[in-house]
Amino acid sequence: MIVESQAYARAGLLGNPSDKYFGKAISISIKNFRARVSLQRSPELQIEAQGQDLNIYKDIHEFAERIDRYGYYGGERLIKAAIKKFYEHCLSQNISLQSKNFTLRYDSDIPRQVGLGGSSAIVTAALKGLMKFYNVSIPKEYLPNLILEAELGELGISAGFQ
Repeated sequence: MIVESQAYARAGLLGNPSDKYFGKAISISIKNFRARVSLQRSPELQIEAQGQDLNIYKDIHEFAERIDRYGYYGGERLIKAAIKKFYEHCLSQNISLQSKNFTLRYDSDIPRQVGLGGSSAIVTAALKGLMKFYNVSIPKEYLPNLILEAELGELGISAGFQ
């Protein structure tokens, strides 16, 4: 069984938690760009690095070029934070998780560092995939806080409620 999920990029139109709109925001989804996650049952829990997160380089020039373009961080840490927050949420809500492992694959075509919520989309897709895989329902009103906790609390990424 393969479980797939996705989340789209978003653009903020109005507001931000730090501005004079008292934390209210209006955003739109951009369906041209998305983050995708797939989970497949496996003997161990495994996260497969994808695309820009692969640690295989043609040579030192490609290595330096990729660091210049994408920086030192990638989607793998976002996936780890999402899994951890999902697990902690289930524990705190006394939700019993089936004893099964998965291999998680992810990718994203959301441009980095341009304000389209790429990191939030990766975390969102991962949480949605985990919910499907473990057949767990998390109310929609809790998801933004879980996503924010994964980004801000676990990783220190400056994030808001958009």
